[in-house]
Amino acid sequence: MNMTAGGKLQEDRNVNEKDNCKRKEFILEDLCCANCASKIENQVKNIPEVKTAYLNFLSKKLVIQLEDEEKLNYVIKKIKNIVNTIEPEVKVLYDVKSTESGKNENCDKTKNGRTGNAILGIGILLYIIAMIFDFQFKIEMVLYLISYVAVGKEILLKAVRNTVRGQLFDENFLMCVASIGAFSIKQFPEAVAVMLFYRVGEYFQDKAVDHSRKSISDLMNIKPDFANVKVKDGVKKMSPEKVNIGDIILVKPGEKIPLDGKIINGSSMIDTSALTGESVPRSVSIDDEVLSGFINKNGVLSVKVTKEFGQSTAAKILDLVQNASSKKAPTENFITKFARYYTPTIVILSLMLAVLPPVLISGETFSTWLYRALIFLVVSCPCALVISIPLGFFGGIGSASKNGILVKGGNYLEALNDVNTVVFDKTGTLTRGVFEVTKVKSFGNFEEEDVLRYASCAEVYSNHPISISILKAYNREIERGLIEDCSEIPGKGIEAAVGGIQVLVGNESLMADNKIPAEKIQEIGTIVHVAVGRKYAGYIVISDEIREDSKEAVKNLKKIGIEKVVMLTGDSYSAGKRVAENIGLDEAYTELLPDEKVKKLEEIYNENHRRHKLVFVGDGINDAPVLARSDVGVAMGGIGSDAAIEAADVVIMTDEPSKLSVAIKIARKTKKVVVQNIVIALGVKFIILILGALGMANIWEAVFGDVGVALIAVLNSMRTMKF
Repeated sequence: MNMTAGGKLQEDRNVNEKDNCKRKEFILEDLCCANCASKIENQVKNIPEVKTAYLNFLSKKLVIQLEDEEKLNYVIKKIKNIVNTIEPEVKVLYDVKSTESGKNENCDKTKNGRTGNAILGIGILLYIIAMIFDFQFKIEMVLYLISYVAVGKEILLKAVRNTVRGQLFDENFLMCVASIGAFSIKQFPEAVAVMLFYRVGEYFQDKAVDHSRKSISDLMNIKPDFANVKVKDGVKKMSPEKVNIGDIILVKPGEKIPLDGKIINGSSMIDTSALTGESVPRSVSIDDEVLSGFINKNGVLSVKVTKEFGQSTAAKILDLVQNASSKKAPTENFITKFARYYTPTIVILSLMLAVLPPVLISGETFSTWLYRALIFLVVSCPCALVISIPLGFFGGIGSASKNGILVKGGNYLEALNDVNTVVFDKTGTLTRGVFEVTKVKSFGNFEEEDVLRYASCAEVYSNHPISISILKAYNREIERGLIEDCSEIPGKGIEAAVGGIQVLVGNESLMADNKIPAEKIQEIGTIVHVAVGRKYAGYIVISDEIREDSKEAVKNLKKIGIEKVVMLTGDSYSAGKRVAENIGLDEAYTELLPDEKVKKLEEIYNENHRRHKLVFVGDGINDAPVLARSDVGVAMGGIGSDAAIEAADVVIMTDEPSKLSVAIKIARKTKKVVVQNIVIALGVKFIILILGALGMANIWEAVFGDVGVALIAVLNSMRTMKF
């Protein structure tokens, strides 16, 4: 299929399962600098043996894909060297042993932290004393100098180490240059203030980021801690990862269901909100399927495990949400590139500001313009943008998941902002996909029972919902030995030999292809024609129930500004027309084969002139080509539908089409917050740069323009988590 340049976000699609590259994960312990995280990611990407790499600053997780797994040890060494060069304090944890060793060092960290806090306290005390009391110049200078070293020791050491390693223009280097420059022109209070405010700002910024990390993890707090497994001696508490398929687990009231399974004993009310966003508990009993992450409210349940933990719904959802940051939104990519050039540019401008005016303008002093240049250095760090933009998108994805909507990346979340056309599949999307035979009509010498029997024989090997409904209506034992040469004709029906007689079961096109005159039926529903021995035997009418909230879904989409809502279906004209009229669709195209759906979608897409995005909503199983061609493919995944989760960019876990408007609202709120952060961060920095160049701003204000604005942006980003 030919893909046009403006269509699907193909470059960020999931890697095909057949891809032989190996996925490895690392935890970068103590990573607290978003700008450094970006540098680490870029350098790891440049390792020849690494196919792809992305670093999630919020989860501190580095994920790589290798061409050759035999090169793993070599790649680990390269990654550790890169991390050690950029952030020496950060530890790269890959296996269990390294993780445990990291945990054993917590006591040392606590001791070092207490010592550092004591030194910082002494520095602040000396700074206050020097500010309050009137000392001689030399005593005052010594007090400020001791205070400066006590407050800024860590930043100074980092700056020296990073400079030796060639890491210029990071925030530590910039703060050191700015503060030392302030000392050189005898602005002692401001020199210390640069370090002090920077450290205080970094502390609150780190606390805000940690809080946002916790908030996001709370949104997705669906991972079970344990499983009560029934054994010969009673019940044994085990890790969910160690439970096998077929084991029986006991779930008590108030506990999370640890693995996907089927209830074999007991009944209860379960809270599904963690996976579906639905606040109303639902009732379950014997033979009902339950999913990991659900919470048992009252009764005791015995559940037979049907999936290992790695394949369970909770594990898949957690993996999808946590790895969503690998698919960055265009805004994120722009900010990442912008940050690479922004800091060096400001540093060069500050150098020019310090040197050129005293040389070119008579009467101007070097110290005056050096001070103004130092302001440029202080505000040149892009951390406010580098932290807050990914945090905003990650918060939006977390908020969507809390509402039962899985978004596979920031790129898809941002794409939802520009949607003006939504195309729905009918069966299983706008309708329930639960078919019932509502009428059987026979012709000629055939009885109604003959029509239903021959149709059932032909459909007996099919899992299509229509086939299942015919077999359910017949409700008798079928002699499978009589059935031969059964074959499906895509988009038309089934041909089989039943007792040596040719039987055709399908739509009007199948009858026309075989030159069998079929009746023109105007019934409401799906019409299945039946021909036996090349004679027309009759037809079966099958009706599909429209979902309760389909009408509301279309209404909500119109309310938020979606211009066109369209339906594509392979069903009959009468069935499609009934659904379109009932729920208020703009257009409906019926009797389409799978390839015709793609062509029709192309036509609708071209009508948009590629200025806006097109969303296709389908069941994620039979609509894979159309899902792939749309800008954003949305699957009505059903609870735990593996095929849907793999096929689409967005998965609605509750099978409610009305959730699409919720996803678009979350996307718009996220984009609004992200734009606010860009405007705030760049706006404040730009104003301080102008005021600093004109001599109307001081270094204190410049420090606020760096860490203060970063803190505001992080706090603003956390608003995306609430919807």
